[in-house]
Formats: sequence, C-alpha cells, structure tokens
Amino acid sequence: MTKGADTTHESAATHDRIPGLEDRNALVTGGTGGIGLEIARKLVASGATVTVNGRNAARGAAALAALGGASNSVFFSEGNVRDYETAARVVADAASRGGGRLDVLVSAGAEGPSGPKPFHEMTPRELEDGFAARVLPRIFPVHAAVPALRAAGGGAVLLITTDAARHPTPGEAIIGATGAAVILLTKALAREFSRWNTRVNALALTLTSGTPSWDRIFSAQTFENRLFSKALTRFPFGRAPTAEEVARVAAFLVSPQASQVTGQTVSVNGGLSFGGW
Repeated sequence: MTKGADTTHESAATHDRIPGLEDRNALVTGGTGGIGLEIARKLVASGATVTVNGRNAARGAAALAALGGASNSVFFSEGNVRDYETAARVVADAASRGGGRLDVLVSAGAEGPSGPKPFHEMTPRELEDGFAARVLPRIFPVHAAVPALRAAGGGAVLLITTDAARHPTPGEAIIGATGAAVILLTKALAREFSRWNTRVNALALTLTSGTPSWDRIFSAQTFENRLFSKALTRFPFGRAPTAEEVARVAAFLVSPQASQVTGQTVSVNGGLSFGGW
C-alpha cells in the first residue's frame, strides 16, 4: 500500500476530464499496465481518488509514477485478486480512502496463462487454468466490494471482457467462453445491484494498441501473431483501437454521464465486427 507523489491536477488536459467523477473513490484491478492503467489515468485526470491493484510491486511503483503527475490521490494495493482473501483485502484498502465507500470498481487484468490456441491442442490443465485465471479475478473483487458499493448509494461497476465472447474465433474457444460468462454476469448483476442504485456494465475488447499484449503478440511468429495479423487488415478505419480510446469509453460508463446505462456490454473494436449478443 503506497501513496503516490503529491501534485496538482493542473497537468490534466481539459478534454481528458469526464464530468461527474470529481471526488469519486475508485478501484481499478489489473491497473498497473495496459487497459487498466489507461482507465486509471482517465479517472485520475477527472478528479477521482484512484487505487490501482496489481500483482507486482515494481510495476505498481511504475504505475504510481505514471499517474502521479495528474493527482495527489493515487495509491497502489498489491495482490493477486484470483485469491478471494486477497481480493477482499484490496477492496477494503481502496474503500478505506472513501470512508468505507467505493463509488467505482473497474475489474480489469485477469490475464490468462496462455494466449489463443486451438482447442484440440490444449491440455486439461490449460483448460482448467484458462477458466480460473480469466473468471475468478474478474468476479472476486466485485463480490468483495458489495458492501462498499452499497455504501456509495449509486456506484458503478465495469467488467472488462472480450469480443471473442460475441464472435467465435479459431483458437479462442476458452477465451470466448470465459468472456461470455462475464457478459451474462454483467446482465445478472445489473438486475441484482439495481436495488442499491448500482450500475454494472462491461467493455468487450479486441486487439488494442498501446498495451503489453499488443507488444507480446507481435514480438514473435506464433499462432497468436498470425491470427491477429489477419485481424489487423480488417479494421474498417484502417487501424486497431488504442488503449486511450478504450479508456475514454470506460470512464464514460462509470460516470454519472451514463446514469441510465446498465446491464450493457459495449464493444470497442473499431468496427471489426458488428452484432453479437
């Protein structure tokens, strides 16, 4: 648990600020890199107090340094939220900064043990780990956060999932199946949490530039590289979405600007695919 450097909000550009997030208390799991870090950056720029969670202290320190230029209210809470007790500790840590209240929970991260791989080539252990690593870190923080979300009296939850859940892709059977679980969970929790005036939405992502996964995918000639190299040629706008563009949508969905949006899964995929459930 580390506090970021004390600075002002003056360096945040006006267009980076999402109205209504001032003084909100937020937790971003998986927030030390990639999409999670960009979402945290957008929340910080909008005036929120933000706790980022990650499994690695060094990456946590780097995240604080990256975010500290925009706010004096940025913190890091270390731990693997695939473990429920750890998830509960991280949530309690973040909620303590809001007097027991958590206004915003972004459940990101949850990287699987392996990337896309043909189903018939996967081992039984890879099947089991694929589900556990992609689902448990996504849902444990939400479950642990229910009391703090209720205390907020109008909080917002955002779950990060994948467009592979909506459009079958060779090599992404397990990735898509776990993503579909998150989409259905989003709908069910939105109904349940409405009694506490808490909204629940999801973002379904595709190949996104400016992330560690992008760098990994294109660093070697692998099945994953070949799969996504083909996808790159199919974006109607000629390029993949950036992490910052995804973060913009995420910040909107957890803000009061989206007060009538709940139970929805929004695809940020540059028009790569349309439809889906």
